[in-house]
Amino acid sequence: MIEVIDTGIAPSSGPINDCVRAGNHVWMVVLSEDPKTGEIVAGDIEVQTRQTLKNLRQAVTAAGGELTNIVQVQIFLTDSADAPGMNRVYAEFFNVKPYPIRATVVVKELLAKGLKIELTATAVVEP
Repeated sequence: MIEVIDTGIAPSSGPINDCVRAGNHVWMVVLSEDPKTGEIVAGDIEVQTRQTLKNLRQAVTAAGGELTNIVQVQIFLTDSADAPGMNRVYAEFFNVKPYPIRATVVVKELLAKGLKIELTATAVVEP
């Protein structure tokens, strides 16, 4: 059975959920949005990465876990030149070993105008 987790982050306007649980597994998708309004947070890659990772922390916390419960992260960037700035901020949030496995992919664009980063993550959290 799939359980939708209420993260307290403004819901997507599309037919998707931002956080779901099935058993001990939690899947999340987050981006650089103001959690109250859903508006994209303007700024450089470090500003957007920081907001994205704050939203990830909020989502995993709502599911009963913490960042150390995350086992996999997939990051989508619109510019490969943003990777160093993203990595600097990422290291502020993921600073305890073992780190999640991670793939970083550069894409042509993301759906929201001005969005530089989007990520998906999987966590293992006891229900």
